[in-house]
Amino acid sequence: MKNVVLLGATGSIGDSCLNVIRQNKEHFHLFGIGLGSNLDKAQQIAKEFSPEHIFIAESHLDKSHDLFQSHSNILNTENELQALIQDPSVDIVISAISGFAGLKASYFAIDAGKTILIANKESIVAAGDILMPLAQTKNSEIIPVDSEHNAIHQCFPPHRDLKEISKIMITASGGPFREKTFKELSGVTLQDALKHPTWSMGTKITIDSATLVNKCLELIEAHYLFQIPESQIEIVVHPQSIIHSMVTFIDGSTIAQMSNPNMEVPIANALGLDQRLPINFEVIDFPGLNLSFEPISDGRDVIFEMAREVCNKKGNLGVIFNASNEIAVDAFLTKKIDFVDIYQVIQRTFNHFSCSKVNTLDDIFDYDKQARIQAEKVIKSLN
Repeated sequence: MKNVVLLGATGSIGDSCLNVIRQNKEHFHLFGIGLGSNLDKAQQIAKEFSPEHIFIAESHLDKSHDLFQSHSNILNTENELQALIQDPSVDIVISAISGFAGLKASYFAIDAGKTILIANKESIVAAGDILMPLAQTKNSEIIPVDSEHNAIHQCFPPHRDLKEISKIMITASGGPFREKTFKELSGVTLQDALKHPTWSMGTKITIDSATLVNKCLELIEAHYLFQIPESQIEIVVHPQSIIHSMVTFIDGSTIAQMSNPNMEVPIANALGLDQRLPINFEVIDFPGLNLSFEPISDGRDVIFEMAREVCNKKGNLGVIFNASNEIAVDAFLTKKIDFVDIYQVIQRTFNHFSCSKVNTLDDIFDYDKQARIQAEKVIKSLN
């Protein structure tokens, strides 16, 4: 029985994690959960799984809620979060927190040498220069939960001899605007952008999928996680979302990981560690399959150029790229800018900074703050 701490328990990834745990109760105990503002959902989770600890972000504390009457051990400070993550009885930490906000939790888990299942790609993008060396020093195993990176994880041989790898191909659904030219994006609405053709996700990642920035973040994350040069990582549009990634080896063999779109599949693989966990899943209808692949749509090249620059130069560029995108997406969601303006906010903010080395987590937070301020300035100049 492994003790699990699930951070981001009330989000869409959290739902899928709980479903996998629910189907494998004999293997896992939900030791603790972390969440933001959804106290009603937290109460439902607490009632079903009886976690020993519940962490609620201080800004969302509402002591009048029934959850506080039914559960005595509710945590809310950063020190308490760190103590929960680093508790010696915790075997696995799942980071399903959305955005840069998940960085501290990832750092705490890695610093304690925990096995961390990471769905929080932004922490790797922003702080890969800090987190990846730390993981080696602390002997912390980082297992990706994102369907694309978990697919790569499954396709790699156990010994992971990178000299045998010729290319990694990450697939993209193409989002709701796959067939639109860049010029046509000027007319899309928030409602249009939130209609993902394949996946049901949170609002931030859904917009990232529509802009294809999500694939930029995945490219950077793959570079850090698997120590693969960006020149050996290719992004291809695959509208059916059946093949999640492929690895081509130097002998010409290509191994692909396939499953119907369902986040429980990569989560089950990650949670199982060296074993396959049984879950309910939809069998692929192979006779009815019609798989297709396309290049990335025209006009989106500039964001991928920036992402590849992050991979090659590293330092502060990842945190700047991520922060500018988070601010731009938030501005679009609150209808302060148009959809196409997201690209301009990212590019102008990114170009404002020169590449600098980062040595500490404080450096990361400092550049994040600077980038957000600059992105806000760009947004004001657009209005």
